[in-house]
Amino acid sequence: MSTTHAVHSLWTQAAEPGSIPTPKIEYAQLSPTLIVLGAAIVGILIEAFLPRRFRYGAQALLTVAALASAFAAVLALGLNGFATDQAQLAAMGAIAVDGPALFLQGTVLLVGLVAVFTFAERRLDPSAHGRPVDSFAAQAAAVPGGQGERDAVKAGFTTTEVFPIALFAIGGMLVFPAANDLLTLFIALEVFSLPLYILCALARRNRLLSQEAAVKYFLLGAFSSAFMLFGIALLYGYAGAVDYASIARVVGNANPTTDPALAGTMGNDVLLLIGGAMVLMGLLFKVGAVPFHMWTPDVYQGAPTPVTGFMAAATKVAAFGALLRLLYVVLPGLRWDWEPVLWGVAVVTMLGGAIVAITQTDIKRLLAYSSIAHAGFILAGVIATSEDGVSSVLFYLLAYSFVTLGAFAVVTLVRDAGGEATHLSKWAGLGRRSPLVAAVFAVFLLAFAGIPMTSGFTGKFAVFKAAAESGAGALVVVGVISSAIAAFFYVRVIVLMFFQEPKADGPSVAVPSPLTMSAIGLGVAVTVVLGVAPQYFLDLAGQASVFVR
Repeated sequence: MSTTHAVHSLWTQAAEPGSIPTPKIEYAQLSPTLIVLGAAIVGILIEAFLPRRFRYGAQALLTVAALASAFAAVLALGLNGFATDQAQLAAMGAIAVDGPALFLQGTVLLVGLVAVFTFAERRLDPSAHGRPVDSFAAQAAAVPGGQGERDAVKAGFTTTEVFPIALFAIGGMLVFPAANDLLTLFIALEVFSLPLYILCALARRNRLLSQEAAVKYFLLGAFSSAFMLFGIALLYGYAGAVDYASIARVVGNANPTTDPALAGTMGNDVLLLIGGAMVLMGLLFKVGAVPFHMWTPDVYQGAPTPVTGFMAAATKVAAFGALLRLLYVVLPGLRWDWEPVLWGVAVVTMLGGAIVAITQTDIKRLLAYSSIAHAGFILAGVIATSEDGVSSVLFYLLAYSFVTLGAFAVVTLVRDAGGEATHLSKWAGLGRRSPLVAAVFAVFLLAFAGIPMTSGFTGKFAVFKAAAESGAGALVVVGVISSAIAAFFYVRVIVLMFFQEPKADGPSVAVPSPLTMSAIGLGVAVTVVLGVAPQYFLDLAGQASVFVR
């Protein structure tokens, strides 16, 4: 059938009365996403119409209220059984409301709420004129010849547009792991990626490095999005549909009804393999797996540190959720094709991230390569292809997110005349200058290393156990070796902080405000609780490990 004939046939079918179903939107099931996106739109209106001196308070209050309300909506859906026996598809099958989706959405919302504390505190600008800035009044006083709050605003120290931009990113992240068709998946990807590109460019003190990071992230992200979109087109050509259930039926040889417009391509395994590989590449780019990790160290280093923490935590949660749904719902019939590929990706990701991190001299780049290694550890749980594998990944993402947010929040406190002091040499003797801050950072580093009694140990044990029980024992051995290598550079930083003499011209440690203190304290609390008493959360992740199909 010619292309013209096929298009004409589809147009004729669509034009027939009653051929297009009446849209049915389950607003209650979609309420977390609707609340966040609605607040983002209100935030844009605030930026446009509210006087400048009122914007900061209004934006911060709106953002916190929206995220808290959306999280309450997620809890309500979970308590009403949508995470277990009442799981269903919403928005005409485009969005899944099930255990994994609700668990990941709740995690994203909590991460966003904690990240907003650091956004509100730092205004994405670690210091003004070489002096630490912890409050709006201090920013106003730091303006030469300033006239109070008005001059501080004119000087550009407040970046209130960060709040609606972050809300749009969070809204996309809520949809991404819950998307149940390929077009919704792609739209959600763009909805949360574009705001992240903007957030990366908002650092004011080191504008060149920040904008360079944003451009790199944008260009590489555009390539990965193009690969994903082309893969979606090939999978549509293979299955004649974009919803996950229909593609899974075709992959499983369930003899679906052939679309006459696609009769020449449906069932072509070449389209399936290439299309699936391209969509998988797009998702692996977002999780920062090798060899799709090239953007990670530069973007983590150049972006404002609060944005780096938010991006490192929330993006991984959303991307791994989408990856799990793609492999477990759409492509379980291709397990013997994609599993060897993911084995290779997981091995090089774990080893590559751990080994290259040893050579880093910048704390943010070190944490970037650490996040790459952790992506490899999480992939071990994905490869398990079992409910235990899903639950272990969910738990790991929850634990990793709060450790990451806390670690980057501590980085914002260590400063010198040039702003944040991120070079490792400047952290020498930090334990003597500020024992509490150094001790808290050491707790986060030990959690990254997977030391017992921390959330990192419980998360690694869960994913390695699931992988071993699924027959991936060799992958677990590589993971343990990578963890040992990673422990070296984590312990090196601890030794640097506590067992070396501080330099006379070393950085100072800013006194954290209640907002930053809350973010760090919550990170420490979650790290300890999930390490000492993790059973409730492991059970919760286990109950939320079944996908609706």
